[in-house]
Amino acid sequence: MRPTSKREYEALAGFRYALREFLQFSEEAAKSTGLTPRQHQALLAILAFPGREAATIGEVATQLQIRPHSAVGLVDRLVAQGLAGRHTDRADRRQVYVSLTAKGRKLLEKLSAAHKAELTRLGPRLRDLLAALEL
Repeated sequence: MRPTSKREYEALAGFRYALREFLQFSEEAAKSTGLTPRQHQALLAILAFPGREAATIGEVATQLQIRPHSAVGLVDRLVAQGLAGRHTDRADRRQVYVSLTAKGRKLLEKLSAAHKAELTRLGPRLRDLLAALEL
């Protein structure tokens, strides 16, 4: 493996900076809608769960990299705000899924549109930085 070049260090630093810019944008966008960044992440994780539009508490915890008991509290707050609901699996009554309400979907759509616009702005720079790393 060859040593990292000055150009690659610059690209890595630039990429990390762009990621921090995006994360800062994301946090501010969530707060502007009355959500915490983690609540926004949970809404996205629930709706975007692969293969279905619902997730278990354990799956939410895994997607957000938090402990299951923290995910329970987070989901409780989303349910209390009318953004999500719980339902029991008909085939396995022990399995509880969380899905978004119409209100939750509408809020997530608003945030997602803003995030797509921000990624459109940042995308070319990110592509250039990745190309500089020859990945």
